Amino acid sequence: MSKLQDHISSAKRTGNIDFQIEERCSDFVISRMPVTAGVLNPYGTVQAGAMIWLADVTASVLALEGQAIEENGKGFPLAIDIHTNLIGNQRDGEILAEAKFVSKGKTVLVIRTRVIGNKDKLLAEVTTTHVIAK
Repeated sequence: MSKLQDHISSAKRTGNIDFQIEERCSDFVISRMPVTAGVLNPYGTVQAGAMIWLADVTASVLALEGQAIEENGKGFPLAIDIHTNLIGNQRDGEILAEAKFVSKGKTVLVIRTRVIGNKDKLLAEVTTTHVIAK
């Protein structure tokens, strides 16, 4: 049986995502994730969920900017929709996520996050919609 087939047949799934927020302000957030074995799929490219997770967390950090979160969670910007266009992929290097507001209302926030790979290649565009918890 091939290594790929062994992986597909296995019930065990593991992974490890590590990233850093490089820059944040009230208008945008930039994060960077190294491509490591923990984010690769069986074909050796970045697993789509890892890219989406990076984009979602980066967008959430932006949504949290300026929010006063109470102990009961009131004020937290809950993601209610994540729309993803996967455009490309890569096997090594780093991935950058750049989150910017599309719309910033009092109760609804819309954020677009561009996921960019090696040589400024666009890998994904992720749009998230958040509502402020009441």
